[in-house]
Amino acid sequence: MNGTRQFHLLAGRGSDPSARSDEAIYQALWEAIVEHRLVPGARLPEDALASAFGVSRTTIRRVLQRLALEQLVTLKSHRGARIASPGPGEARDVFNARVILEDALLGEVMKRINGSDLEDLEQIAREEQSAERERAIRLSARFHSRLMAIAGNESLSDTLSQLLSRSSLIIAIYGRGQTGCTCEHPELVALLRAGDSDAARHWMRHHLHDIEAGLDFDADGDALPDFENLFGHHRGRSVS
Repeated sequence: MNGTRQFHLLAGRGSDPSARSDEAIYQALWEAIVEHRLVPGARLPEDALASAFGVSRTTIRRVLQRLALEQLVTLKSHRGARIASPGPGEARDVFNARVILEDALLGEVMKRINGSDLEDLEQIAREEQSAERERAIRLSARFHSRLMAIAGNESLSDTLSQLLSRSSLIIAIYGRGQTGCTCEHPELVALLRAGDSDAARHWMRHHLHDIEAGLDFDADGDALPDFENLFGHHRGRSVS
């Protein structure tokens, strides 16, 4: 997919109606998880979700399995699906992995980045600065995904995409009002435009450590959400 799986896949891609339905439901659930409208530990009964989206339980099961692969959902035999509830240790592991991966990829990014890339990154950074918290978290992840895709390593970009999903959930849970990033992304774009590789890599390491340092590990939640209210408006539009 042009160097990476896009961080936010667009509903409706492809000609298979079933695939489009899966994609739209995946997107709706992903956003609800990352925006903390579905809280950690919340149950995800297949029948309730199927009713809310107006699809079969088989469709819901496929989407939940995909979210489980990204570690946003946990699946247990005879206990069903729940929103993942990452603990402090996992949160630190995720950000440590991002530091290692993004630092390694940034050197290649610096070699390949062009004017069009810089314009895209500047646009995302501008939108992020004026966005409300939930959208800013998504835009922060999109910025990092777009940046690292420039390196052209699809396997590492796919790994990073999963880490970004997990870190977005972690920030939504523990972020104490964080919008995703404690530093200004335009600062990094300026370093990239100047071609200052050492400064850019230092900025990135400091940036990710700052996000982790701002987390407050205190969360709970085990209620059954109102799926009809959350997702009922998607019924009938999943395969449009």
